[in-house]
Amino acid sequence: MATTAIESPLDIKDEEKKIENVGEKKSSSDGELVTDVVVELPEEEARRILSKVDYRLVPLLAVLYLVAFIDRSNIGNAKIAGLTKDLNMHGLQYNTAVTLFFVPYTLLEVPSNIVLKMMRPSHWIAILMFTWGLTMSLMGIITSYSGLLAARWFLGVTESGFFPAATFLLTLWYRRYEVQRRMAVFYVAASLSGAFSGLLAYAIQKLDGRAGLAGWQWIFLIEGLIPVAISLVIWRVLPDSPETARFLTPEERALLVNRLAGDTGSGHGKVTNQDKIKMHHIKAAFKDWKIWGGVVIFWGNTVGVYGFTATVPTVINELGYSAANAQLLTIPIYVFASILTIVFAWWSDYRRTRSPFIIAGFTIAACGFIAQLAIPHPRYPGLTYGFLFPVAGGLYCPFICLVSWIANNLAPSSKRAVGMALLISVGNMGGIMGSNIYLEREKPKYRTGFGMSLTMSCLSIVMTFVLRWGYGRSNAKRERLLREEGEKNIKSRYTEQELLDLGDRNPFFRYTL
Repeated sequence: MATTAIESPLDIKDEEKKIENVGEKKSSSDGELVTDVVVELPEEEARRILSKVDYRLVPLLAVLYLVAFIDRSNIGNAKIAGLTKDLNMHGLQYNTAVTLFFVPYTLLEVPSNIVLKMMRPSHWIAILMFTWGLTMSLMGIITSYSGLLAARWFLGVTESGFFPAATFLLTLWYRRYEVQRRMAVFYVAASLSGAFSGLLAYAIQKLDGRAGLAGWQWIFLIEGLIPVAISLVIWRVLPDSPETARFLTPEERALLVNRLAGDTGSGHGKVTNQDKIKMHHIKAAFKDWKIWGGVVIFWGNTVGVYGFTATVPTVINELGYSAANAQLLTIPIYVFASILTIVFAWWSDYRRTRSPFIIAGFTIAACGFIAQLAIPHPRYPGLTYGFLFPVAGGLYCPFICLVSWIANNLAPSSKRAVGMALLISVGNMGGIMGSNIYLEREKPKYRTGFGMSLTMSCLSIVMTFVLRWGYGRSNAKRERLLREEGEKNIKSRYTEQELLDLGDRNPFFRYTL
């Protein structure tokens, strides 16, 4: 009987062509795995299994992230719908409101992923959705600037855990060169959120005056009720892990668990996703310099993206377009960014490398920022609008490459949960800078905003080269050790559990470049 590694419509290239005698544990009545069995699956069956996972997990997470990002960034749409005017805001008050979101958002992501490892992901994500949706809806009844600040603070608290939870959840289901294209489908929802947010705002704004509420109040109210409604069902339908997935048979779960265990990158040794989080996992993540290098690259994205998404409707509006048309003209920009993100993700998984695509993305963004600084605003509105496309595309497409890159290179899963949350948490602090460099007095040129975003893009390119060198150096040392001493001699020094506990420091573990 022919056997193969799992593929799906999202797969381009499998790491293995054959899977033999897959050991698994049978399911008990509560879904836990208890006794060993041997499983061998035909090629067609193998493809079918991962397809089931793809269709059950990825679209759900994509929809959830679409909703989350709309709620996070719709303040830009509310601004041109009359928010700042009705609340008598002036000077840097709008920037302050945008910025305040990121303070609790960045501080609570690591604690959130620690909680995630101690309870079911589906339950934790449902709790987060309900609370941020409720907060967003309540923003629709604020009547003062201080009320806006309080609402933005609590929105940051309640949304903080979702993105690190969702990206970590994907790494529990897919191997290193399968996860990025799935993560891209999930993340592209962030790109499309700009389009949907503009379209929704355009439609909702027409309710201006109904029930005594302004258009911007209706935007907050309606877009907040959506996640509240979703949270009431998501806790039952979102799968938690291959070990407990009730939509899979015991044999199907066995195949997923065991193929993930062998994903070390060298063809030797094992890794685990079934470890219990302990203090040494948390310390290991905080001490890993490569995660901090990834943070610097992350800043190149967040400085540009958060400033850009909060400002782009105003940029277009100041080019002479009406507020309603400015909302609509944001849509093609985000669609382009979504397409580029998907292309980069598929190509990166196919080539089994990450860093060249990160460099390419930030290079595209840098070209867009240079053009925005060079064009005499607002003399050439069409040209200015056109160069917003490489800015958005170049900022969005390397981001998911970076998250996948860091996730690929962290093991076991407890260190990965903390490390990914740390990357996203500190990385999102770039949003604080991004929210304050697009100054109202500089519109529509925004020289400070575009200039700082350009600088951060260039810094990200440099740090990507540094990080690739660090990973490559470690891989070379481990390859020499394997050649000189052999697999058997290396294994004789450790127990199997000790090798699992070493995670990405395991001599058989190879970093993705």
